[in-house]
Amino acid sequence: MNKKKRVVTAGTFDILHPGHYELLKFCKSLGDELIVIVARDETVKKIKGRTPIIPEEQRRIMVEALKPVDKAILGSLKNKLEPILELKPDIIVLGPDQTTFDEETLKKELEKYNLHPEIVRFNNYVKCPFHSSFDIVKEIIRRFCNKEI
Repeated sequence: MNKKKRVVTAGTFDILHPGHYELLKFCKSLGDELIVIVARDETVKKIKGRTPIIPEEQRRIMVEALKPVDKAILGSLKNKLEPILELKPDIIVLGPDQTTFDEETLKKELEKYNLHPEIVRFNNYVKCPFHSSFDIVKEIIRRFCNKEI
């Protein structure tokens, strides 16, 4: 019996857009099972300096509803590696905007726990008018408040 190849990726997934879908579709193409770690509200606030618009459990539900995703879970509030250590993925995919993660540093950190997943960087940005949650928010403000931010 062949072991399923498990792929894991993580992100905020605040306001879903085509870039999110393309990332998840790519991730799923690399293996049999795709598990997505959705960042906790508190974590997003620390990293991005703002709370997400959509609460964490709603973001998790929406990500899990997407066709490429087999399961979506919330990240850890204690240790960002905790879900990875539990899931033991074969492949970890980093998104193009996850610049706080360096592939080699992550690989060395996981080796301390005897984990040796392949780490892949997805670098394709989707060419569309609203390829980021922030751009969507700016457009909403522009249209409904007639303001620029």
